Order: sequence, then C-alpha cells, then structure tokens
Amino acid sequence: MHFGTPLRAAIVAGGLLAAALPAMAGTFVYVSNADSQELSVLAFDRSTGRLSPVETLAVGGTVMPLAVSPDKRFLYAALRSQPFRVVSFAIDPAGGRLKKLGEAPLADSMANIDVDASGKWLFAASYPGHKITVNSIDGNGVVGAIQQLIPTAPNAHAIHADASNRFVLATSLGGDNLSVWRFDAAKGQLTPNDPAIVQAAPKSGARHFVWDKAQKHLYLLNEVDASLYVFAWDAGRGTLRELQRTTTLPEGFTGKPWAADLHLSPDGRQLYASERTSSTIARFKVDAETGKLEPAGSTPTEKTPRGFAIDSSGRFLIAAGQESHSVSVHAIDPRTGALGEATRLPVGKNPNWVEIVDLP
Repeated sequence: MHFGTPLRAAIVAGGLLAAALPAMAGTFVYVSNADSQELSVLAFDRSTGRLSPVETLAVGGTVMPLAVSPDKRFLYAALRSQPFRVVSFAIDPAGGRLKKLGEAPLADSMANIDVDASGKWLFAASYPGHKITVNSIDGNGVVGAIQQLIPTAPNAHAIHADASNRFVLATSLGGDNLSVWRFDAAKGQLTPNDPAIVQAAPKSGARHFVWDKAQKHLYLLNEVDASLYVFAWDAGRGTLRELQRTTTLPEGFTGKPWAADLHLSPDGRQLYASERTSSTIARFKVDAETGKLEPAGSTPTEKTPRGFAIDSSGRFLIAAGQESHSVSVHAIDPRTGALGEATRLPVGKNPNWVEIVDLP
C-alpha cells in the first residue's frame, strides 16, 4: 500500500509523539521478606489481578515494617537485626524499581514505622525496646538522625499520625493501651495529650489501628485476644470514646488467638482483619453513620498472614504469609466486599509487610 506524503508525515509524527509520551507506570507491590533479608518488587495488573516479579533487592538485615512517603516518591524499610537502621529508597516513577539512597540509625528493633503528612518526619515504635521515636527526613527523602526518643509502656507496636498531622497515636501491646500525643510538625516533637492514655482490656494486646477517612472513628485490633474495638475520635481534642467490641476469630475457633493486621476498604464500607493462628481474614460491614461493625465471615488465606494491603480501587486484597513464603491476591466482590479465592505467588522467606503504590 502506498501512502502519500501528508499521511506518511502524520504517521511518523504520531509515532514520535507516542515515543515521547511517558509510559504509564501502573501499580506496584512492595513486600518485605524478613528471613531472606530482601524486598520483593512486584508489578500488579489490576485488569487481571495478577502479580509479576520486577526485582528482588537484598537489604542486608531482617527487613520488616515498610512505609511510603505521602508523595509516593520514597519507600522506607526498617531492619530489625543489628545494627538497627532504616533504609531509604527512591521509587522509580516509570517502572517501580527501587534505588537505595541511604541508611540511618534507629534506636531499637522497630515493629512499625510511618511518615508524617509533611514527609519530613519518620515515626517508629519498638516492641522489644518499649519506646517510640522520631527521625528527621531531609529534602531529598533520606531519613536522618533520631530527633526524639520517648519510653513507653511495654511492647510499643504501631504508630501513626491522624489526617490533620496534629496528633500521633501509638499502641502498647504489653500495656494494653493507646497513647495519644500532640505533634509539632515544625519541630518534629511529640508531647502528651490530655488524656494521654486510652486503656483496652487487660491482656488484650493492643497492636494495629486505623482511622476512617472522615476522621470520626478509629479501629483498634488487639493481638492477644483477637478483639477489635471501635472508638469515636474527636479530631479537635485528640480523644477517643469506646463504642463497640467484637472479635476477629472465625466461628468455631479453639486455638490461641494471634491477630495481626487490619485495613479499611477505600470506600470505608468494609473492614478486614487478619488472624494468624487460623490463617484467615475476617470481614466486617461498617455502618456509615455510627462506624460500628457487623461481622460478615472469614476467608482462608496464606499461612500466618502477618500483613496485607488493599489496592486503591478497592478491588483486590494482597496478603503475605509468614510461613507459606508466598503472597495471595484476593479479588473483592464490589457489591458485598466478600473475598474471592486466593491467587498465589512465591516471594522470599517470611514475607510480613505489604505496601501497594500507584504510580503515574
């Protein structure tokens, strides 16, 4: 077939334009593998729900908690073996790959890390060290020195700032409580709120928590008895009022409870929580007005599901199995929130933390 000059020029110009356009990066999944001391970088195809390996990075330590910067440009990984430190990575906006930028000391073995809304401060909670800390983050996204260290009740476990970045909460698993702190984002300083402590039941084991998007409710998962609390959150005063207690254990459960992680669906209509002894993920319907939970059953998943995450579309849940050394993708029914059967992918040894990042 013969093309005239104008058409040929248009085709060539169109091809050059297409080549000049940036590739759509898509969605990437980051998994920390503690025992093989590496990070798995996986591409996620949301049209099929399939994961595919991109790269595996050795980090030289027992890597567990991860955190992503608010602008999705940086990933932070805490190493829980000596020397305790946090590794800063730049995320390639085109392909999701990681480039190591630096390392900084952490005060102890940290069970949880998170970044404040400004991207300038890294929070950390130490389970064996019974403390929480604040590290600086410089303008290049690299974590720097420890700015503040605060002793806590036994076994600090999770630490996060609220949406306003004015309050920071931390759990104490051994103390069965949530501590509430006022946060000065200009200085990176925490000071006790009034009241400073919200108590859970004895031997409940306060572990992970999440706020709803409206910042009206907070959900607390307790490890030792696998209970789940619903609190009303006063965003102005930084106070909590208990509304409900329920359980994440599947019907007929007879073992020793060992709850792990919890997340709300992006639309806030469903809450999911993992329980390691039964290797299940419990689902709850969320009342839009009251924030209270209605149990909606449990779904089998990877063995010992310590961590999981939900993609931003709310269509998929990805869980990591510490003892299966694999991750599973569960499709989420858009109408009911029910989880579908797992599609598995082997990763490293003892995968325990999952972060899902959408790149432009």
